[in-house]
Amino acid sequence: MASAGSPSVAVGVTRPVDLRSDTVTKPTAAMRRAMAEAEVGDDVYVEDPTVNALEAEVAALFGHEAALFVPSGTMGNQICLRLLAEPGQEILCDSDAHIVTYEMGAAAALFGLGTRTVLGARGRFELDAYVPQVRPPDWHTVRTAVIAVENTHNRGGGSVQPIEELKALRAHADEADLSLHCDGARIWNAHVATGTGLAEYGAVFDTLSVCLSKGLGAPVGSVIVSSSDRIAAARILRKRLGGGMRQAGILAAAGRHALHHHIERLADDHARARTLAAALPGVVVNDPETNIVVLELDGDAHALAAAARDDGVLVSVVSPTRIRLVTHLDVDDDGADRAAGVLSGLLD
Repeated sequence: MASAGSPSVAVGVTRPVDLRSDTVTKPTAAMRRAMAEAEVGDDVYVEDPTVNALEAEVAALFGHEAALFVPSGTMGNQICLRLLAEPGQEILCDSDAHIVTYEMGAAAALFGLGTRTVLGARGRFELDAYVPQVRPPDWHTVRTAVIAVENTHNRGGGSVQPIEELKALRAHADEADLSLHCDGARIWNAHVATGTGLAEYGAVFDTLSVCLSKGLGAPVGSVIVSSSDRIAAARILRKRLGGGMRQAGILAAAGRHALHHHIERLADDHARARTLAAALPGVVVNDPETNIVVLELDGDAHALAAAARDDGVLVSVVSPTRIRLVTHLDVDDDGADRAAGVLSGLLD
């Protein structure tokens, strides 16, 4: 009989290669030790030392005054948008942005914020495409209060936003009285792929929401980064949304461990994404910049996903003809090679 804590996979059974998302990672043994040993307090009273240390560290990395630990990236994004826009105003973003595709209409449902979208190639920001769409304050039209940029762009296949375009956006925003938000769920991947400093990205945006539970491999959590005044307001919004956690240092310790040990290793995930793409040349939509590979099929994506699952490879269906593969901490070189072999065999 297996002892408590034993793996649930039977002896002799090969574990599936799970490429559905980088959210499926399990905490490493070292991360679990850090969580078990974390010093904790009541975070709603701002008394959890590990949470406070995480927030200070992330704020410093991005060159901002303060930060706030929240349970999820969706909560982080939505709090940031409400900090920057009033009910009845609008957010301008990419047509495939996470905030309008995967966050359940939260900006409208929770805060009365409108969204308007711009179509971009693989979600890449281009200033010339956005400037004509900005609506200034007027008696007759909804004011554009925020431009939101996703970096890296999930549905764009992990595409990295060009830093020079982002800097041009900052200059325009200063002139046009616009606020800027970054959905930085995978900004760590952009940083590693390009060498662009986190503080250089941070200097562009008024608010950022950065995720610890995707490429960095923590089990839970994102961090909002902004000014001290905005973060004070964000604490109230977090409480209002039910996101005030108590002895959250156990989770924050996982995030701190990830920051110290799992950023530079993202380069391995990027290399494994290239391995997958090279094995599937006829169907790959994007030359991977980071850890996401998108496949465009002639046939039924659901049928391929089911066949791959039967062969021990899990993939994500993102449209009737598209499959997404995401490399991460729990997929090693052997796993990437095994997945490449299974998928190439199914596509022959």
